[in-house]
Amino acid sequence: MLEKFTWLGHDCFRIDDGKIIYFDPYQLKGSPTPADLVLITHEHFDHLSEADINKISKADTAYVAPENARGKLKGNVTYVKPGDTVEVAGYKIEAVPSYNVNKFREPGKVFHPKEYGGVGYIITLSDGTRVYHAGDTDFIPEMKSVKADIALLPVSGTYVMTAEEAAEAAKAISPKLAVPMHFGAIVGSEKDAQRFKELAGVPVEILKQSQQ
Repeated sequence: MLEKFTWLGHDCFRIDDGKIIYFDPYQLKGSPTPADLVLITHEHFDHLSEADINKISKADTAYVAPENARGKLKGNVTYVKPGDTVEVAGYKIEAVPSYNVNKFREPGKVFHPKEYGGVGYIITLSDGTRVYHAGDTDFIPEMKSVKADIALLPVSGTYVMTAEEAAEAAKAISPKLAVPMHFGAIVGSEKDAQRFKELAGVPVEILKQSQQ
């Protein structure tokens, strides 16, 4: 199911679906393929990296981003909030909630509050495959309503779900395939991905990071 997918590290994936789609481009190497569509989950530097976006932008690149990214992107930008469904570059894109419940910056203040408006995305590819990119999130009640064939889930803890929490999310979503992310760059390691695979209860594929 992942022949179209390239993991570029952290939360960044490229999908080659006739059009070139990126999620959260960050620390791109070399001369990456220009984007037709870029999906940004929130405006933190490791998800909305202007330097990396500039590497893949072209005159007609379309962007989808939450309101907290307003003013940081140029060109054809569609801003969304959790619950929105839009059609951009020929793709149906659903914005879903993405937030912390138990990862704290300081007592009483989580890293990604619900009111901050970060999003995950469900995008329907040209063959009908529904891909869920969770963004930076804990296991939240809204995940029980997500319907997806492929789920891209953070597993490293600290700012996002731990491997154990991500496994609970995978069981709730019950995708045909789950892919761990958000490890190996800022926090977390492949051990987190392996632990997730052991516990997930659904098929899991751990992608090797590509340099392309």
